[in-house]
Amino acid sequence: MERLSQLAINDEGFIFDPYTGNSYATNRTGILILNELKNGKSEEEIAKILSEKFNVEHSAALKDVTDFIEQLRSLSLL
Repeated sequence: MERLSQLAINDEGFIFDPYTGNSYATNRTGILILNELKNGKSEEEIAKILSEKFNVEHSAALKDVTDFIEQLRSLSLL
């Protein structure tokens, strides 16, 4: 999580990793997931927030969260 806390994330979905100098782009769902991870929320808690905010089934929200976290891990951001 320390690496995650170092990421700079703006409201437009631009992500900058000061550790590597790499930058990434994400959508508003990704921004929400990243910010909630930074706040220490669990996958389940984030899925609940997504489900309520975007009016989607909890199972679909949980899959989105899980998939996004896997992408973060594959980029060594988690």
